[in-house]
Amino acid sequence: MPRLPLRSSAAVFTTMSALVATTILTGPSAAEPFSTTPCALHRTDAHHSEGVDTWNADYTRPTHPLSAVMVFLSFPDATPQTTPAELAADHFPATSRYYEQASYGKFTIHPHPLAHWLRMPRPSVAYGIRRDWSVPLRAAYLRDAFAAADPEVDFARYDIVYFVADPDAPGVDSDATKVVNLDTPMHVDGTDVRRVVTVFEKHPPDRLVLAHETGHVFDLPDLYHRPSDGKGDWDTYVGDWDLMGSQFGLSPDFFGWHKWKLGWLDPRQVVCVRGAVPTRLTLEPLSAGPGAPAQGAAGAPAFGLGDGTKLAVVRTGPDTVLAFEARGASGNDSAACRQGILVYRVRDETASGGGPIEVVDAHPHTEACWENSVYPPLADAPVALGESFTVPGDGVQVAVEGRTASGAWNVKITPGRPD
Repeated sequence: MPRLPLRSSAAVFTTMSALVATTILTGPSAAEPFSTTPCALHRTDAHHSEGVDTWNADYTRPTHPLSAVMVFLSFPDATPQTTPAELAADHFPATSRYYEQASYGKFTIHPHPLAHWLRMPRPSVAYGIRRDWSVPLRAAYLRDAFAAADPEVDFARYDIVYFVADPDAPGVDSDATKVVNLDTPMHVDGTDVRRVVTVFEKHPPDRLVLAHETGHVFDLPDLYHRPSDGKGDWDTYVGDWDLMGSQFGLSPDFFGWHKWKLGWLDPRQVVCVRGAVPTRLTLEPLSAGPGAPAQGAAGAPAFGLGDGTKLAVVRTGPDTVLAFEARGASGNDSAACRQGILVYRVRDETASGGGPIEVVDAHPHTEACWENSVYPPLADAPVALGESFTVPGDGVQVAVEGRTASGAWNVKITPGRPD
């Protein structure tokens, strides 16, 4: 594909001045029909809404392989102590492997890292890099990054852009890693770049940090709770149970609700439980893909899972549902603290960072795996074999009645009246 000439700094700056932080970008401008089941929440104007009835066409839907370019940026005030190859290895193949497992092989990322550093025109300290980065300084950083990369990178070839900064530069703050959305897409090499992943991680980086940030590229919200004063526990909403809550979690596989949203679960794998009559169903472990092994009732490997029901949903209001899924120690959840039926509440009007999903603790008076769980009070949240649990406030009861020979879970769900 022919290269376009380098745009002038003024032209790039004009585009970059439309930059907005991910936390304030709102309002879906386009939609693609997705699901019409009565339990599918509507997509709303909330940032990264958890609605699944339509897909926001401003985002790439990860149902086919995507290509990503990794651009490595150095600065005049530092000499890199690592190589681009070392930094690329910090994130790949771990990020691709995570998505391959989470999507049951339906999606992967093909990384294309540059082999050398590209020099930014200003010292790292001039950009004021930090978590709550000012829009003008961030715009200046991206303007300079695109200008430095454009002579060597044909952005039209890639679906995802990672700008990776020298982790040893004095102005680089590892807490600033995030996805930046452009209110007005930047037109580069004949294509619109709508969002960029800015990576400022130390070497070696936080576990699965790039997989988490890439989730935002696919319209997934932050599920952690950020204390107003920056202190206190960040993991009170979902604990270990989804990568968008914590990349350090013991069970970081995406919730079944997110897999449904992303197109990795077929409609037949989602059951909408309606009416007042108890519904019995068999839930396959969320991590089990077609033909993949799972753990049987006695802990032995079991086969033949992957195509059955993965998610059960009970509508509890116009904007809320309860979701039920089986979680166990396999796949991305191989280090899971506890296994069983995980229950969580989903809200489509709640924005990213505000608790759009909250795990319901079936054992509120105990905790587990305190030595390595990100939030021990929720580490033992699932309903275990032989237990029954009534969701406070909603009256919905779930009973785990048994396991199949293949390792699936026999469950009875009884919709009830709210307390």
